[in-house]
Amino acid sequence: MSTTTPTNLRPRWWHHLDSAAGGLPLDLGLYTASAAFAAITAATSTLTPHRAWGAIAALGYLAAAIIATGQLITRHRRPTTPLAGLPARWLVTALTFTTAVLLPLVTQSVQRAAGRTDRAQEEVLVIEESGRRLLDTGTPYLGPDAIAALPPDHQLLGYTPYQPAMALFGLPRALTDTWWTDARIWFAIGTVLVLLLAIHTLRHPPATTRPPRHDALLLRAAQAATVLPVCALTLATGGDDLPVLALCLLALAYAATARPGRAGIAVGLAGALKLLAWPVAAVLIIWGITRRTGLRVAAGALGLPAAALLPALLVDGEALVENVLRFPLGLGLVSSPAQSPFPGHLIASTLPGGRAIAAALLIGTGVAIAVRLARHPPRTAHAAALVCGYGLLAAILLMPTTRFGYLLYPIAFLLWAPPLHIRRIRQPAGEDAPPGVDLKA
Repeated sequence: MSTTTPTNLRPRWWHHLDSAAGGLPLDLGLYTASAAFAAITAATSTLTPHRAWGAIAALGYLAAAIIATGQLITRHRRPTTPLAGLPARWLVTALTFTTAVLLPLVTQSVQRAAGRTDRAQEEVLVIEESGRRLLDTGTPYLGPDAIAALPPDHQLLGYTPYQPAMALFGLPRALTDTWWTDARIWFAIGTVLVLLLAIHTLRHPPATTRPPRHDALLLRAAQAATVLPVCALTLATGGDDLPVLALCLLALAYAATARPGRAGIAVGLAGALKLLAWPVAAVLIIWGITRRTGLRVAAGALGLPAAALLPALLVDGEALVENVLRFPLGLGLVSSPAQSPFPGHLIASTLPGGRAIAAALLIGTGVAIAVRLARHPPRTAHAAALVCGYGLLAAILLMPTTRFGYLLYPIAFLLWAPPLHIRRIRQPAGEDAPPGVDLKA
């Protein structure tokens, strides 16, 4: 294989931008743009939880921008100062995550516990209610008859379009009603713990060498999954996508460090939470096949979601099908409110036969990706992350019903790709490399 470094794997313009002045100008741009986004959200959003997030997050991002400005000035005067070095940048990222994500999240949770009914998005209520149903009935889902019996304006909230394990985040609220049992608190705890594990895995790979600027690349990747506004807003107001994303990133980190069994378990846990992780699982299984570890990846990637689905299927199979298949496909009693103005939605809503056209484009894209995977399977975690990033981006843009927030998945995958390219990773014990693959390249 080629000895190409991570620097060469990225567009030259991005490399220059990301590495200029120790990465501080891009940090400043990120925090400044984020502060503007949060302020605009606070002033114009039609969703009350979003406005509440923006009012607090704007100040957190502004403080980070001021600190980054000071770091740039200090570095210009004293290029070797530790105040502008990589550890200081990590600290600013952590402080920004605290002020722009955790602080508004806890504030909204406390206000909600005190009686405010406009301090959480609908998915938080749905997941908490699914946790109560799981305790009471053994399944997080309502059947179609039970949903039809609800008042028309409550039928949408009767659906739980997630995989069964997502209801576990609603269990604390089912046991006691207080601010710290808000599902978002547990989304945040799970996300932080899994991301820390992913970062630790990539910072201490079982390799003889680490690529140049590896820690700087990893910091940028961590920012993409934490302080980027699309992630920060999602975690503070809804949050269900962030544990799924974190587990997928952990799976890619395990793949990059030649731990296929752990990669399968991590992506399998993500798949037991949400359907969006299943394409990532498929890509990682194909990666595993190229390493002759496909069965080890598939055991967790397929086994854990199946184990999560089995109890719900046995308790009420019709309810399971109604919630996790019919509703996402637009065949439920009510339609999904996910209507972001991406090309797929615009085609489906404005052209004659638009829904069929959008579906054909989506299927065609899926077939093209499948052919590409068959002819050129990803042999590295870096390549797998790129396939996941670009593939999900195409799917999100072409789906007739989708959300703007889903863009956090492809953005994070694409920015995590560079630090996943680790050279000289040892093959797992007892396994042989595929023919023609030099694992030390």
